[in-house]
Amino acid sequence: MISHVFVGISDFGRALDFYTAVVDELSLRLKFSDADQQWAGWMPPEQARPLFVIARPFNEEAATAGNGQMIALLAPTRPAVDRAHAAALANGGRCEGAPGLRAHYHPNYYGAYFRDPDGNKICVCCHDPAQQEE
Repeated sequence: MISHVFVGISDFGRALDFYTAVVDELSLRLKFSDADQQWAGWMPPEQARPLFVIARPFNEEAATAGNGQMIALLAPTRPAVDRAHAAALANGGRCEGAPGLRAHYHPNYYGAYFRDPDGNKICVCCHDPAQQEE
């Protein structure tokens, strides 16, 4: 259904460090990174799509966060949600909702919310029941 998601950033080095720390906890793998073009993209293991892409805006205007827009990244487990949220905050992100169950979405929805250094709102969530090893 979705080919790729593109997030506008203002400082490529800062954004690359931030998102690398977050997506490493979600087991996504880097597909490309080009400092000259100021963009990078990650993909799920064993799949070519969807891509999660960060880049400077094509029109060379300032990157701005949209009101009411949010991107949700799928986590393989609830502990991965916790780790990704912690990585976001440790790398310049701002908390928009601590990790936890949000049963008003559905009984197994476990998510966390944060803003990246450019103000983009990101969710990391797991839809699976808690596992024994948690």
